[in-house]
Amino acid sequence: MNRASGVAPAVPAQPFEGRDDTFAARVRAQARIVRGGWLQVFGIPDYERYLAHHAAHHPDEPVLSRREFFAKAIDRKYCRSGPRCC
Repeated sequence: MNRASGVAPAVPAQPFEGRDDTFAARVRAQARIVRGGWLQVFGIPDYERYLAHHAAHHPDEPVLSRREFFAKAIDRKYCRSGPRCC
């Protein structure tokens, strides 16, 4: 800040190249987190999360197709054995 005039000197504008990509990446990451939470709240299975988990923890086992994955998820959700109240 210039003492005589009380005005801060002009700062040259920074290029937005790095910041724009970083900001966009952060927004995409946050959107993925929100989407994943939203899906979990409503009990909707996430096939992409299944694929990532399967590749990381079970690489030698066969992967279910998208259709098989959702059929298994529906079966797991609605065909539970054991006592039910309704």
